[in-house]
Parts: sequence; structure tokens; C-alpha cells
Amino acid sequence: MQGRDVPQSSLAFHLAVAVNDLDEARRFYRDLLGCREGRSSEGWADFDFFGHQLSLHLAAPVAGASPSGTAGNVDGKHVDIPHFGVILDRPDFDALVARLQHRGVAFVSPPTTRFPKLRGEQSSFFLRDPGGNTLEFKTFRHSDQLFDG
Repeated sequence: MQGRDVPQSSLAFHLAVAVNDLDEARRFYRDLLGCREGRSSEGWADFDFFGHQLSLHLAAPVAGASPSGTAGNVDGKHVDIPHFGVILDRPDFDALVARLQHRGVAFVSPPTTRFPKLRGEQSSFFLRDPGGNTLEFKTFRHSDQLFDG
């Protein structure tokens, strides 16, 4: 399937990431970001990550796993690869920025606007969770331009 042939019936994505301290990760996702915790065990916990299922797994590095610590360049700025995140509407984005700033959170990349006055204009910021996973939060000036080239 290509382009518009991709089914649009999915409810949410599921992503599993490794963390090295599950309690610390819980505090980050639940207490700082405000994500609701779902099912869990001693070795993993699921969170409602803005309507999507995020599974945090207590894990140690494994030989042969994909490399980390790489970066790309978007609009002249460093972007950690890999990263994941969520796209929010503007009021929710602004509220999250205010909450994080109030709590003194260190941004990997502070809130900034990319592609100003161009098609696809967006504001975003990057954080790292306690396990070292990089997260991007963004909002589009015009949400209908999410997939525009």
C-alpha cells in the first residue's frame, strides 16, 4: 500500500521503549507529562500517551541492538534519532510547555517554530525521559498540513 491507500481505521499506535528505572520512568510519564498508567507488572508499564499506547519495558542493552546516539538535521537544527512523540493542538501544546517550564524541566531543544510562514509551519520541543529516550512534542499552525510535502 502506498500514500492514500494506507488504511485510516487504526485507533492508536503502540510503541514499546526501554527504560532502565521503571519507577523513575513512571514519575516522568505519569507525574510530569500527565499520562495515565494502565496495565503493568514488575518489568513493564503501559501508559496512555496522548491517546496512544506506550509500553515502558525495564531492559538492559543487548548486543546487536540498533545503534543509538545518532542525529539528523531539520530546518538547520539538530534532531536526535531515533525519537518519538505526539502532535497536539495548540492550546494543549502551550499548556504542556507552561507546565514543563514551571517544573524547571531541561529541554533537549526548547520550544521553537520551524518553517515559519511556510506550508507545514510547526512549533516543537524535545525532551529526554529518564531512560534516555528522546520525545518530540509538536503542534502545526494549520493541522490540515500534517502530511503535506
